[in-house]
Amino acid sequence: MMRENPESDFDMSILQSTQDGIRTTREGAILEVTLDRPKANAIDVPASRRLNAIFTAFRDDSALRVAIVTGTGEKFFSPGWDLKNAAQGEPSDSDWGVGGFAGLNFPRNLDKPIIAAVNGIACGGGFELVLGTDIIVMEEHARFALPEINVGVLADAGTIKLRRRIPYHVAVEMLMTGRWMDAAEAKHWGLANYVVPKGLALEKARAIARQLADGPPLLYPAIKQLLQHSERLAEHEAFALHDSLHAVQAVIRSEDLKEGARAFSAKRKPVWTGK
Repeated sequence: MMRENPESDFDMSILQSTQDGIRTTREGAILEVTLDRPKANAIDVPASRRLNAIFTAFRDDSALRVAIVTGTGEKFFSPGWDLKNAAQGEPSDSDWGVGGFAGLNFPRNLDKPIIAAVNGIACGGGFELVLGTDIIVMEEHARFALPEINVGVLADAGTIKLRRRIPYHVAVEMLMTGRWMDAAEAKHWGLANYVVPKGLALEKARAIARQLADGPPLLYPAIKQLLQHSERLAEHEAFALHDSLHAVQAVIRSEDLKEGARAFSAKRKPVWTGK
């Protein structure tokens, strides 16, 4: 799917509004993004471009530290691309936005943590959206699938990302058969961090988000960059890369590092400044 050139100037009011069936709310350092597109939270081009704008604004807003992505209703998180629009001629290579379909397909220095609160079925591009997050909370009735094989479409982001999350033979079977994976199996393979009762995914995601929002902000970009860039490197190469990453060096030279040591010695809670 087509990429566009990044936009450099976003209206930050986009982070607290509803448009194109995408609802955003912010509370302190936490942003919640909700797919509210009855009946199934399917995503068309305008919704995808709005998600891209939201995630870019989230990235660039220094007051925000963590985001949660979820859906409305009890049955669907999202089935991905709105196939009704596809049947009417919406091309698969449309301009979905700078981050690709739903905003999280392509890497673009989005180094803040994002949590998926999966409230139901996430398949196709909806599952790819989940795969673009860092921590996954599933409700016990939720399921994953990449059924694109059944309509002759390549699940491109899913093909690239799923293998990095679960064993090859499990990933290739899902891609080639379109079969479903339930929450218990997702937890078994380490794809889901948590499986919770129906209706409680957002509550659990919010608890995790509060913990992250209270943590040292410079550490999250360093962790994400080091994980992403060292994933396929030998151990000695990974340590060499560690020394060259700007985000890692920012931590090493930070006042927050000194504050952490002072707070530990004084047996008090650190006051993080992000500097």
